[in-house]
Amino acid sequence: RHRLVEIRDNLIARIAEAEHEGWLGEIEGLQVSLAGAEEKLSQMEHRRHLPVAVLFPSRSTTATTSDPLVVDH
Repeated sequence: RHRLVEIRDNLIARIAEAEHEGWLGEIEGLQVSLAGAEEKLSQMEHRRHLPVAVLFPSRSTTATTSDPLVVDH
């Protein structure tokens, strides 16, 4: 998330520079990239508040001594 915030901030600065310099074509491309970065940040923020399911294996799926990959010491 931190890296994406840095990218967004850099895009904002680059848009300001492009506006100052009159680079109209550059502005449009940067705005598209900025919209994508902001959308991704929004998705990440939304997912931070979702519950996480923690699943544990059932007894029938746990390793047994008859399992050839289990070494009994």
